[in-house]
Amino acid sequence: MEFEKLQKIIAEVMDVEPEDVRPDMAFVDDLGADSLDVFQIIMGIEEEFDIEIDNDDAAKITTVQDAADEIKKVVEQ
Repeated sequence: MEFEKLQKIIAEVMDVEPEDVRPDMAFVDDLGADSLDVFQIIMGIEEEFDIEIDNDDAAKITTVQDAADEIKKVVEQ
């Protein structure tokens, strides 16, 4: 369920189909995201999951799986 929400957020920001977003994809290399796109994705995650991601942790998010792992980590705290 969480991954589908994440796919939807990324797809909306990057203008791709949600089913085209895979865990192994890198935001910059595979999806062509720039720093603003990544920021918008992080903001979308925080809003959708009602969480706050630390700036240091956000800087480490480079793949879709990194984002999923961070959501899981913050939600489980």
